[in-house]
Amino acid sequence: MLQPPHSSLQVAAVPAQRVPVRDRDQDAPWHTEAVCRRDEAGLFFAPSKEPTAARLSREEAAKRVCARCPVMVECREHALLQPEPYGVWGGLTAAERRVVLARRRRRDLELKKAARAAGRIAQAG
Repeated sequence: MLQPPHSSLQVAAVPAQRVPVRDRDQDAPWHTEAVCRRDEAGLFFAPSKEPTAARLSREEAAKRVCARCPVMVECREHALLQPEPYGVWGGLTAAERRVVLARRRRRDLELKKAARAAGRIAQAG
């Protein structure tokens, strides 16, 4: 089980894509180097009934923490592959991650369509 860096919840790691790994111990999980491990978890997750202005301010503060994190890419990919429904992960909010996932799905569909069309052209030629 993978321990998310800024949450007490445990989730399973799903290694669906290779993510570039920085110079670090290959046996150590990516989250051991996460900067957010030293910060307040409340910065990354919304309290109930949080006012919009407070949420935006908190999310921007969380993103600043993410921006200086050496494992931001790994964290983001983890959140996209799980997918994590709440909080700021890898510098993206849950809404921003939904947009990224939708774009990836559209891109994958377009690539599949292009491959099918190329296959038909090759068969006809």
